[in-house]
Amino acid sequence: MIRTLPLLLAFLMFSRIVSAQSLCPIIPMPAQAEKTGGDFYLTDETPLIAASPAVLPEAQVLQKQLLKFTGIRVAVQPKSNRPAITLRLEKGNNPAAYTLEMSAKGVTVTAASGEGLAYGLTSFLQLARKAQGKESGIRVPCWNIQDAPLYQWRGFMLDESRQFFGKAEVKKILDEMAFYKLNRFHWHLTDEPGWRMEIKQYPRLTLVGGIGNYHNADAPATYYTQDEIEEVVAYASERHITVIPEIDMPGHATAANRAYPQFSGGGSAKHPEFTFNPGKEETYQYLTNILKEVNVLFPSGMIHIGGDEVSFGSEKWKTDPAVQQLMQKEKLFTLEQVEHYFIKRMADSLIQLNSMVLGWDEVTAAALPAKQTMVFWWRHDKPQQLKDAIDKGYKVVLCPRIPFYFDFVQDSSNLVGRRWSGAFAPLKSVYNFSAAALPAPINGKSPLIEGIQANLWTETVSSTQRMHYLTFPRLIALAEAAWTHPEKKNFEQFEKRLKDALPLLKQQGIYYLDTPVKTPEPIR
Repeated sequence: MIRTLPLLLAFLMFSRIVSAQSLCPIIPMPAQAEKTGGDFYLTDETPLIAASPAVLPEAQVLQKQLLKFTGIRVAVQPKSNRPAITLRLEKGNNPAAYTLEMSAKGVTVTAASGEGLAYGLTSFLQLARKAQGKESGIRVPCWNIQDAPLYQWRGFMLDESRQFFGKAEVKKILDEMAFYKLNRFHWHLTDEPGWRMEIKQYPRLTLVGGIGNYHNADAPATYYTQDEIEEVVAYASERHITVIPEIDMPGHATAANRAYPQFSGGGSAKHPEFTFNPGKEETYQYLTNILKEVNVLFPSGMIHIGGDEVSFGSEKWKTDPAVQQLMQKEKLFTLEQVEHYFIKRMADSLIQLNSMVLGWDEVTAAALPAKQTMVFWWRHDKPQQLKDAIDKGYKVVLCPRIPFYFDFVQDSSNLVGRRWSGAFAPLKSVYNFSAAALPAPINGKSPLIEGIQANLWTETVSSTQRMHYLTFPRLIALAEAAWTHPEKKNFEQFEKRLKDALPLLKQQGIYYLDTPVKTPEPIR
């Protein structure tokens, strides 16, 4: 019995730690979390100590967030003898890692970069928003946390070509992304229904190409001015979110071709004027000029050019004189080879701009340079595409339709939205996704996998309310799938933490799926 006593004590101590971790209210679940007991009393008098000028940007963001979400007004100070929130930078290998230490005497967030500090402060902000508050202040329960993300790329894509929402709604999405430590906003700005980004050299792209949406072809032109884009990009950057624009080519070009038909390569009955013309040299100059402006507006050094579903509208290439001449000159024998020629030409333009080339998984076959290319695997029924991308050395973002296309229904009772042979994308499937569990021959543990992303296409979205409904709470489940290591995940536990998170969405005017009875599906 004496010999087993230390083992018993160790087991009991381990059990307490596990229990404490299981009750941690933070989403995504941190790598290590221990409740220390007691509360930190947060008031207007709480000092916010910036230990160096380099941490001032994060301190100022926390000031604004505390005011917005809790009403607490803290001041940045160089030092103080009062219980304070202190931000510190220390050397480290992972810029996204952080340590949060809390007691009644103070809160300290330590990281190797501003990014890590932001994530630590976000964890503190979550605790503060969920705490019981009084008029004079908020008692925030104390936790000690060490944390770092599973994936570098934790993304969400919003399609605004088919339905335009505007910068206020985009900022609201960015706020929620930041609150759950998502860090890549993929902005789908051009497609068949509408062109949503001002290009000064080609004003008709928005004045003509911006007319209509998926639900109403005659809707007045809607788009973002370059000043608005700059504002959104800066807003995201302040929250450590990188914005990646998508300018679709050579397919999904209908809106652009309405504005400048001289560059059209034709389409099909179902997809009219769907492609740019790959046989005209002036097409490449036109698109390169557009990408030059895009590159200036988005400092991410990444531009997504689509490259998907070209065959939906490339049939007129068979008879187009310019395309036929190109095929003869370059010894291209199939339309797919023409497509790949086009993609390589435009990839060269992007690389000249010092930009990474991003594309859907169809671009895997185009023989693009591996170091400058990132592939988004979306066709969950084509695992070979993912294997090919990894085998060719491309960096990869995983966004399979099941479960990461949020236009797929999320509950069996939903009437509007997509399904795949009856399958859809419920909250649990989003949460439980694991790259390591992907079927052979995929290497789900490849270091080339940058991370995961959900995509919201808006064919079935005709209102902001429905956009919110399809996004939430699945976006929160995505955040934990992207951040938390698989061995730390537990869906039943996540559901308990989610119950405390849902009221925060309601406070921000976000309509989300709770239950089909409580929150009916918005259908217009």
